[in-house]
Amino acid sequence: MYVRTLLVSLMLASTAISQAPLPQPQQNAPPRAGQPLPGLNPQELAYFLEGATRFNEIDSVSGTQPGATGSGLGPRFNLNSCAGCHAHPSVGGSSPQINPEIAMATNFGSTNSLPSFIRQNGPVHVVRFLRNADGTPDGGVHNLFVITGRSDAAGCKIAQPDFATAAEQNNIALRIPTPVFGAGLIESITDSAILASQTANATLTASLGISGHVNRNPNDGTITRFGWKAQNKSLMLFGGEAYNVEQGVTNEIFPTERDETPGCVFNTTPEDATDFTASSLLKGISDVTGFRAFMRFLAPPVPAPDNPSIVAGRQAFAQIGCTACHTAILTTGNADSPALRNQQAHLYSDLLVHNMGTGLADGVTQGSALGDEFRTAPLWGLGQRIFFLHDGRAADLGTAIAAHASPGSEANTVIGAYNALPSATKQNILNFLQSL
Repeated sequence: MYVRTLLVSLMLASTAISQAPLPQPQQNAPPRAGQPLPGLNPQELAYFLEGATRFNEIDSVSGTQPGATGSGLGPRFNLNSCAGCHAHPSVGGSSPQINPEIAMATNFGSTNSLPSFIRQNGPVHVVRFLRNADGTPDGGVHNLFVITGRSDAAGCKIAQPDFATAAEQNNIALRIPTPVFGAGLIESITDSAILASQTANATLTASLGISGHVNRNPNDGTITRFGWKAQNKSLMLFGGEAYNVEQGVTNEIFPTERDETPGCVFNTTPEDATDFTASSLLKGISDVTGFRAFMRFLAPPVPAPDNPSIVAGRQAFAQIGCTACHTAILTTGNADSPALRNQQAHLYSDLLVHNMGTGLADGVTQGSALGDEFRTAPLWGLGQRIFFLHDGRAADLGTAIAAHASPGSEANTVIGAYNALPSATKQNILNFLQSL
């Protein structure tokens, strides 16, 4: 009860800023959504709670604005808090219904315009451009906002990207935040377990026309697994990159400003770093270390209790071949934390990337994941999400399932089997998915 009360207090404190309030967790949030893994020792729990504080922290340019005491925002950014994007159904989830990017455009005197694709009723969007001005491939994040005009950024004069022209030229790819529930379990799954699962499913996947593959770190060759294209190796890298790309905060993993325009760089770098003068080791950790602790020890949501429809839906889900990609269980390895060691992760993902066809292709290549390939999205917590697919285009599971089928998609055979099912069986599958 103490942990739950403290986390709720952290979230309530984060909503104190009237200009850009963070969303509240939903009353129907599933058990342990936003809660720590069971079995943490006192030290691990302390780091989880400290990480939750950092995850909820609201940043301004130099930490001087009321309620926004975190430092390092900008010069280009999408939002001012991790918890603003990862908000539903509780902190650590995905996009909330009410899009906090709307208020962010004019926060503390900002003069940003809202791109046409950013809407009040969500989802939170990250924007990538497909091509550079000279036609060469881009694929990188182009931040929505700049600090120009803010009361804590006097003298900075940089412009937002030209999103209107990019949209007219079909040069935009959108993404929404991935939930980080159970992320420590995913990080603790060994490469050999992922490959063994792929081999065990080989006969089934071949019969269905499925041919997914791992994405790998180009330096050490190990399997990457975080992000929509499984492009990030670890939670430390995932958190550090997001801090720099989404909020513009330089850190020990990404220590260089993405925009070094004179007059727009206000702090020494990295802006987030270990504080060797802190009163304790815990208080001295960097934000990125805190993010990692929070995500690593964050529990996956607990599924709803079984009923006959859910049981029948789970069976039908497997029978038509959905588990060829959405593998029900992968087992973690010999992790240093007993809470993560040799655990069954009920993530419903093979952590491979698959060709999802022209209908879902975003044209962005990351590692060996091509423009039409995406990581099999883990399904735990699916029933509590509001937006579905990598760009949030689907507002219900039926639409999301239908979008898996398009020319070139590895899911075409499975979706064909789903479409041929009686309505009652389809509803059972939907009930099963909504129970996760």
